[in-house]
Amino acid sequence: MTMKTTLSALAVAALALPAGAAEFRLSHQWSTSDVRHQVAQMIADEVADDGIDITIFPSASLFKAREQYQPLTRGQLDMTVLPLSYAGGRQPAFNLTLMPGLVKNHDHAARLNDSEFMGRIEEKLAEDDVVVLVHGYLAGGFAGKDGCITSPDDMEGLQTRAAGKAFEQMLAGAGASIASMASSEIYNAMQTGVLDAANTSSSSFVSYRIYEQVACYTPAGDYALWFMYQPLLMNKTAFDSLTEEQQAALMEAAAKAEAFYLEEAKKQDAESAQVFADNGVEIAEMSAEEFEAWRTLAQETSYKAFVEETPDGQELLDLALSVE
Repeated sequence: MTMKTTLSALAVAALALPAGAAEFRLSHQWSTSDVRHQVAQMIADEVADDGIDITIFPSASLFKAREQYQPLTRGQLDMTVLPLSYAGGRQPAFNLTLMPGLVKNHDHAARLNDSEFMGRIEEKLAEDDVVVLVHGYLAGGFAGKDGCITSPDDMEGLQTRAAGKAFEQMLAGAGASIASMASSEIYNAMQTGVLDAANTSSSSFVSYRIYEQVACYTPAGDYALWFMYQPLLMNKTAFDSLTEEQQAALMEAAAKAEAFYLEEAKKQDAESAQVFADNGVEIAEMSAEEFEAWRTLAQETSYKAFVEETPDGQELLDLALSVE
């Protein structure tokens, strides 16, 4: 299809919409059963009667997983649900949204979302013509093939997979050897003896049946290290094109979706622990003291590297750490 034909088709589709209606495209990388899709669908359903038509493209069917932020900034895409750290190459500050020990638990994440730190992140998003509609963090944990992993001492000498560069830096600092791979490859790597341990999201631990390969699971509970900020974003110019009434309707829908997202994120962690327990895997809980030991290690490894690589890194890090 030529560009001229594509534009003509869009024009015809626009004429079919009611007067004053807005048509938007939302892209993400997950299946329609994923909580992130459900968040997007909630908003689309809520605003359908407000002259806002949102078409969702799941499973990276419109843009590849890591290639959605740039089209969003250019207005080639209207909305996305995206791990913001994917855009860390463009805005180094975004790497703080996947940083070990920065978030303790989901309630702490909610406070972080309403903090000066997040305000600074949103300012950087605005520089790219992007606005946040829904804040959200998803959590993860550790699994050990032969034993439990709750403190830095437990990682010494293990071959492990970590979720993200900052986690690799921290776990290497704990004496682990790092094997980089996708979550989908963890099962086979453990089965063949390539991996002794893994760090990934609660949902990935379950969906990839890692419980069949490990002796112990440390889920996200009162304390967890792995939290990844995965908001629903919108092109700011597209948002500004809406009427005041439509903007209000969209933000009201976003508030409902954000509350749903938080509760579902908590459920995923609890459900993952139950699945592992039901399959005979020992469940370990990280203590406050162990969490602080990890954070001390992160200060010497991941945080130090971030500050060195980011012009205003120390200020942003301090803002994040100041949220109790």
